[in-house]
Amino acid sequence: MTTHKTQKGATKKGERIAKVLARAGVASRREVERMIAAARVSVDGTVLTTPAFLVIGHEKILVDDKPIKAKQAPRLWRYHKPVGLLTTHNDPGGRPTVFEHLPKDLPRVISVGRLDMNSEGLLLLTNDGELARKLELPKTGFARKYRARAFGKPTQTQLDKLKQGVKIEGIKTGPIEATLDKQQGTNAWISVTIREGKNREVRRALETIGLKVNRLIRISYGPIQLGDLMRGKTEEIKPKVLRDQLGHLIDIPKERPAGTLKGKAKLRSNYKGRKGQRRTSTSRSGAPKPAAVKRKL
Repeated sequence: MTTHKTQKGATKKGERIAKVLARAGVASRREVERMIAAARVSVDGTVLTTPAFLVIGHEKILVDDKPIKAKQAPRLWRYHKPVGLLTTHNDPGGRPTVFEHLPKDLPRVISVGRLDMNSEGLLLLTNDGELARKLELPKTGFARKYRARAFGKPTQTQLDKLKQGVKIEGIKTGPIEATLDKQQGTNAWISVTIREGKNREVRRALETIGLKVNRLIRISYGPIQLGDLMRGKTEEIKPKVLRDQLGHLIDIPKERPAGTLKGKAKLRSNYKGRKGQRRTSTSRSGAPKPAAVKRKL
């Protein structure tokens, strides 16, 4: 709990409205802040002007003149994002978005981070803003793994320079692990691991050593893998698996939420094991596949 002044100047204890709405799955905190700036949120009849407004849980909160629903149990989905979709709920330019292409029976969800329009692969979706925020925080330490196809003929020595981090818009990134998997004509397939997820970090990092990425696929986020999920499809992570893997981040009840979909999630530990390059095979697309990891869920 924090103590803060309300819009009227009175002091009370409570939680910031932006945090409450994000946790309720209304939108991410940043999106909630934009909604408040657009005068779309009111509390007990008062239209809010600041995301720092505090609530204690008994207020009548309206978004677009509609009451928010009671907080639901946290849920998480894998989504295989195809190229050509923006990771946003609304694009002023009218370009196609991820959320327009999700199954109609999915509840209101937000994305965990983003994939740019020309990137593809694993995108996590959740109904819980607090879970999304915890997964995105660099201090959580979850690795984001990618397969990048880039124009150029790099050496492993060049790629190893990225371990020191690179400067993007004047801000230095954390260590970036890059392994040359295969040279295919004028293109190289590279495995890349980051832990921060700055805007277009993989593309920009490889540009610093003269490589132009022309295909980028995210294959895992923390313990959750893209696996064999088909392009454009979604699959919910089972509540038990969600609790076992991410229960240390937020409280996840044991009861199965109403409407939970059945389906196995592809999980994989970030543990690196013994040093040494893992043997790879090649997919039809030319992207090297990681060696199979057997694990019972």
